[in-house]
Amino acid sequence: MAKIYIVDVTNRDGVQTSRICLSKLQKTMINIYLDEMGIFQSEFGFPTTNHEINYLNANLELAKNKVIKRLRLSGWLRAITSDVELAINNVPDLKYVNLSISTSDQMIKHKFQGKLNYEEIIKSAVASIKLAKKLGLKAVGVNAEDASRSKVEYLAEFMHAAKEAGADRFRYCDTLGYDTPFSIYERMCKVLKKVKMPIEIHCHNDLGLVVATSIAGAKAALDCGVDAYINTCVNGVGERAGNADLLSVILAIRYGSGMEKYKLDEKINLKSVWKISKYASYAFGIPIPINQPGVGANAFAHESGIHADGALKDRRNYELYDYEELGRGEPEVIDTGRKITVGEYSGIKGFGNVYDQMEIKFKNDAEAREILELVRYANVHNQKPLVEDELKFVAKYPDIAKKIFTMQPAV
Repeated sequence: MAKIYIVDVTNRDGVQTSRICLSKLQKTMINIYLDEMGIFQSEFGFPTTNHEINYLNANLELAKNKVIKRLRLSGWLRAITSDVELAINNVPDLKYVNLSISTSDQMIKHKFQGKLNYEEIIKSAVASIKLAKKLGLKAVGVNAEDASRSKVEYLAEFMHAAKEAGADRFRYCDTLGYDTPFSIYERMCKVLKKVKMPIEIHCHNDLGLVVATSIAGAKAALDCGVDAYINTCVNGVGERAGNADLLSVILAIRYGSGMEKYKLDEKINLKSVWKISKYASYAFGIPIPINQPGVGANAFAHESGIHADGALKDRRNYELYDYEELGRGEPEVIDTGRKITVGEYSGIKGFGNVYDQMEIKFKNDAEAREILELVRYANVHNQKPLVEDELKFVAKYPDIAKKIFTMQPAV
């Protein structure tokens, strides 16, 4: 039976959001948390971008060493053969990619401006897919940018050519958040009746409909008998008004009315979602909205007499799902006394105290000083104090950390 999987794109589309960014260490932590959650795939970056290379190779090394156990790490490329060649040259162990090209009249006329026509777009995508497969990539997705404003007939032609060339999935990109739940369902069914192929749904929130539209697209895919892969970002970050929020999508599938027969990847475990949501908020520097589904401060708060009384009698009166399922419920302890932190100018004594508090011991002074130096670099790298999990990561995987922190300009 067809199933819904989650492909998180925080480390690709999320970091393209204007005015915010993640360090390479923060991107690595996001991948580790996504893996803990049982998410199927992370679009972890750009293999053709020089400052990403060490980070990408280091994360693939983490996967090879089973630090990242299940999460697929996929790269984003343009659907041109030179990108495929460069990606494999830069990141030799890369096995999963998505190749992207625009397919709408708007983009063809006003973005490509006569450089590519309908036929040449398909030709470029096909050549890129074939080369990627020839070079040993295990799974290749092909993206139709601005699919929601593309002609259905042309999308079907594009999909058919991509499938024949060896593409494993087709990504339907609602690039401008133009689709509604009704239009994406109808368009998806029309296309899938012509070409059967697993579908990725990549939607934006320009109309405030991103979760609903993503779910409707997935529903159409499953109704047509193919797997659906919903693209999400942690806390709904993303270009302009954002992408589909990771938690909201999962909750909608699990608890939404009429979704009972649609199967979600059973490996997903929401116990880690509270942690990843708080971490992403800190790393991006964006507070979690008070009314954010599941993780907002008011998600399980009741004040009115009728609601409070009903929730106390039986939580199901006013709560669709349990806060414990999301990793919530434990008290958060804030130390208001003396606090020793580790930064880019820390000394060995303060550093030792911080790691003692985490019950991490070093073999000797030489090892302690090596980790201290890396932690100093990490603080410069992040430009903010490291959280406990980051400190633990640096101490446990110092060689990987060195690679993540190292970037050399190509010019």
